[in-house]
Amino acid sequence: MKIIIMGCGRVGAQLASLLDADGHKITVLDVDAHSFRRLPPSFGGTALVGDGTDEEMLRKAGIGEADAFVAVTQGDNRNVMAAQIAKNIFNVPKVICRIYDPLRKDVYEALGLEAVSPTTVFAQLLRDKLLAT
Repeated sequence: MKIIIMGCGRVGAQLASLLDADGHKITVLDVDAHSFRRLPPSFGGTALVGDGTDEEMLRKAGIGEADAFVAVTQGDNRNVMAAQIAKNIFNVPKVICRIYDPLRKDVYEALGLEAVSPTTVFAQLLRDKLLAT
């Protein structure tokens, strides 16, 4: 699959590395070139400096041919905006965004965005570990 990842923090870089190793064609976008230091030397994808909420930058990243788009910056608003652009303007078949705020995640899902809240996932994981016997 051709996958565009917006955000090259720890999660974005790890996701890019895993998908690249699986043989997918990966393009990573980040506004800070220094973020690409998190990609492993073996990364075979493309790293582009740019804003994933900018339609021209998304075109440059190849969003017209993308099978999937993932938004994992530190900002919920940026992730939602980029996910909506990918889904509604470029008709990317699979769009997922990270939303830290669990309440907002539910609202965005009601609007048709596939969202993951690491806050909720981690809280559930901690609860399960605390209550495990």
